[in-house]
Amino acid sequence: MKQSKIYYWILPALVVFGMVSCKKNNSLGYTPGTGAPTIASVQTINKYVADTVLQTTTTYSSSGIVTTAVDTNFNHKSLTAFDSTTVTGNLNTIYKINGTNLGTATKLAINGVQVYFNRAYGNDNSIIFTLPTNVPYVQPQPNTMVITTLYGTVTYKFTTLPPPPTITAVSDFDFFANSQITLTGKGFASVSAIKLRATGDAVSIVSQNDSTLVIKFPATSTATESTLLFTYTSGSITNAQTASTTTFDDLDNAYNIFYKNNFQNSWGNNSWAGPSGVQTSASHEYSGTSSLEASYPAGAWQIEGWANYYPSIAYDATYKYLSFWVKGGVAAHTLVLVGNQMAGGYGQVQNANAYAAQLVTVPPGVWTYVKIPLSPSQSSTNPNFLAFWNNGSPASQLGFFLQGMNGDVNETMYFDEVAFIK
Repeated sequence: MKQSKIYYWILPALVVFGMVSCKKNNSLGYTPGTGAPTIASVQTINKYVADTVLQTTTTYSSSGIVTTAVDTNFNHKSLTAFDSTTVTGNLNTIYKINGTNLGTATKLAINGVQVYFNRAYGNDNSIIFTLPTNVPYVQPQPNTMVITTLYGTVTYKFTTLPPPPTITAVSDFDFFANSQITLTGKGFASVSAIKLRATGDAVSIVSQNDSTLVIKFPATSTATESTLLFTYTSGSITNAQTASTTTFDDLDNAYNIFYKNNFQNSWGNNSWAGPSGVQTSASHEYSGTSSLEASYPAGAWQIEGWANYYPSIAYDATYKYLSFWVKGGVAAHTLVLVGNQMAGGYGQVQNANAYAAQLVTVPPGVWTYVKIPLSPSQSSTNPNFLAFWNNGSPASQLGFFLQGMNGDVNETMYFDEVAFIK
């Protein structure tokens, strides 16, 4: 009798334990397998199809600087239905691993880098993950995907493809025949050829690794500005192409005020203070040894600049930008760009009376590139476009006014590669 009572107490306890156990195994909506894991295939979640139409995108910065980018068919992609299996992966793309006994997965690694995945999005037969940008892709690599579960490990052949060559910084936006520019970014190790997109002229590769590419420019007869067209290898595709979003200016085909270490086109010094004009203390240009010095005494209302009284520079609707490099001094300043044919003339135009395209922000101690869009007509009321010939043509003076303020220090600034770009 006593044994029978014990039996009836044990049975309900076993039933409750069994229910709890089943509930625990099904907390993810499935019961994970206890066998060794397997991988049958990897699939993309979505398929991207390249656009066959080239597209030109024009953007304006807050200061009115125009950037035009021509995207190749490898940049513009449209989303379509679910894709087939793949053994290669693109960075920052979502993939699905198909297999068995994946429900207890504790680790996913690709080329030795641990990859995050959310088990709630998969099941015992699948894992969903995004290929992170820190997975190494420069060959040689193991090109493997490794999944570790509570019951074993499985390895699968999977190659991470290099990203399209992407520029994040440059040593210069200006070039001339045989000049060199250093590009910083990613995906450069797979580059096999470069051209100027505007003309098709070949650009030479001086040196390269995945993050740095040094290039040498050709002599061109027609290029004024151009993006770069990269040819690169991506998996089995050896002739993939993409265009840079960065535009480069050919100074050999520009109207230059100063480059190649000297004044050009009969321009000369027209500053109010000294020392000024050509000096050898600083240079930004490739193989450069000189730039233009501008001195601003403390507290002074000062214009530093240059002049060409004959033959001067006539208005030309094909001029699209005024560009230059400027190196700041001790403190940050805002200069006002002035000219004898601009509103206000070659005079002391205060910051409050200047329009946006005239205002040039100069950080201290570093070279800063400035590219100002010129008015599409001889005069313009658009404050983001520089009306350099507003009062007539030709123009013979170009300078920068610094409004003096109490507490200012003596400042020295430098200018290089000053040009009107077509």
